[in-house]
Amino acid sequence: MSEQDGFESRLRQARARQGLDPKPGADGRPPPANWGIGFRAGIEVVSALVVGIGIGWFLDRWLGTWPWLFLLFFVLGSAAGVLNVYRLFNPRARR
Repeated sequence: MSEQDGFESRLRQARARQGLDPKPGADGRPPPANWGIGFRAGIEVVSALVVGIGIGWFLDRWLGTWPWLFLLFFVLGSAAGVLNVYRLFNPRARR
């Protein structure tokens, strides 16, 4: 056993004694960190808004209906972002 292996072993034991060892989830991976979940939630909302605004802006320019389709798709993108975050935090809502 090398010096590095011994250190890793002692470090794992110390973390387990202190309760710092992350428990793997059902799929064997460690649970996600809180900042990771928050970052994903923010990305979900922003990306849905960007897609909705982009579609509305494009359709308004193409059809000459400014600002009605822009506003409609802004609301739809907002609703999609909120729904995505709801699904993220409510595992029963996932399909």
